[in-house]
Amino acid sequence: MPAALQIAVDAMSGDHGPSVCVPAALNAAKQFTDIGLVLVGREADLRRHLPAQLPANVTCLYAADVVEMTDHPRDALRRKKDSSMRRSLDLVKSGQAHACVSAGNTGALMATAHFVLKMLAGVERPAIIGAIPSHGGQTFMLDLGANASCTPQQLAQFALMGAVVAGDLTGNQRPRVGLLNIGEEDIKGHESVQAAHELIGALPLNYVGFVEGHDIFSDKVDVVVTDGFTGNVALKTMEGLARMIAGTLREEFTRSPIRKLGALAAAPALKALKTRLDPRRYNGASMIGLNGVVIKSHGGADLFAFQRAIELAILEARKGVPSRIAEQIEPVA
Repeated sequence: MPAALQIAVDAMSGDHGPSVCVPAALNAAKQFTDIGLVLVGREADLRRHLPAQLPANVTCLYAADVVEMTDHPRDALRRKKDSSMRRSLDLVKSGQAHACVSAGNTGALMATAHFVLKMLAGVERPAIIGAIPSHGGQTFMLDLGANASCTPQQLAQFALMGAVVAGDLTGNQRPRVGLLNIGEEDIKGHESVQAAHELIGALPLNYVGFVEGHDIFSDKVDVVVTDGFTGNVALKTMEGLARMIAGTLREEFTRSPIRKLGALAAAPALKALKTRLDPRRYNGASMIGLNGVVIKSHGGADLFAFQRAIELAILEARKGVPSRIAEQIEPVA
């Protein structure tokens, strides 16, 4: 008897392809025995990484092609209809799967998902939302790159959708929503942000108003709304800063024998810090506003990180996030 929920895994995706995607999916299958996982990819490539006996809740769907990280979204959409990415999304479209996970080309995944799954009624644009470690645990931020520019109405819709995702994934049904700006004062910001501020303020949300960049990491806000250009720049800045801090700590703690002893003394705290801020724990960004659950994993994700993306897909599928968004959007669309 097939599992109630099925997750389609684009096993050819990302920098590592089946060598990471397949074992990550097998680990998830062991952890979530009530969930079915469908590995989608080239038969020969998948078989190299599969055990002789598949778990009862794992199946394979073979696809002849692969969307490369260098492919233009238009070419991926038009010329690679038998790719692992497209076939995974087709499973969601047909209802044979309840979510898709891919570490592939972001532009191609968004374009193909938009074409195959379509938008939820009333939603103008899809958005990418992801979790960022913060003093309060995590902050959800959108848009992280789907839309370089946004209208005030689209930002207001992002606020609604972000609140649904944050509420469903954390259990906090009144998440605090903030609009990213260059200052907290009502007079700050360009016309589009000012107009969005008015629209969001009129929505049935726990809106805290404008927030600044440093608030993303505070315990002041749970959802930060911005356009995709700003959000993507902010995200890449955070990733670069994290790498710089990690590298600097290694350099300083190995600069002399005395400092190496200091590193040994600080080892428990450093280990806890590394675990708490480990970006792999937050891997998996949701492409929301679509008529289906689509999770984008980081292209360079390792086994642990890709499994986290699969776990996010399972959680969103269980919660029925697209249906929940549709319920919230319809009254104000």
